[in-house]
Amino acid sequence: MRGLLKSMGVTLSVFARKPVTRQYPETHRPLPERDRAFPLLLWDENLDEPFCTGCHACERACPVECMTVLMKDNPAHRSQGGTSTRRKIIDKFWIDYGRCMRCNICVEVCNFDAIGMNNTWQGHEQSVYDRADLIQDLPQLLAEHKAGDVKPWIAP
Repeated sequence: MRGLLKSMGVTLSVFARKPVTRQYPETHRPLPERDRAFPLLLWDENLDEPFCTGCHACERACPVECMTVLMKDNPAHRSQGGTSTRRKIIDKFWIDYGRCMRCNICVEVCNFDAIGMNNTWQGHEQSVYDRADLIQDLPQLLAEHKAGDVKPWIAP
């Protein structure tokens, strides 16, 4: 009998607590300041072109080989009458988010600071019905940084 009363006391104390459930689609938990989701490409607003030159350093360093990079000559280079100092620029770039393990190695090896980790909720919520939809191409990888949604992390 004593055990039954004790267990009912625990049940009533839990019943009296405030709920801790968040209404997920409407309310998100705050992301940690240094949290990282998936990699994306950064856009150079001064030259109106991506920072990436297609050097393949990220592709070679990726442990799961989820990136594919193709480069071409930059039509906006100074030798061709443009204003850019970059001789090469990316032609095509794909990242398979289904294979990416978010290790941050691609960001560390990039010589041009052209790759950043997405620090927004859109970077985390990548649910799709078909795995083929997780392959991101160049316009998709540049879209969030062009729109100004991704904020650079500044060390405290």
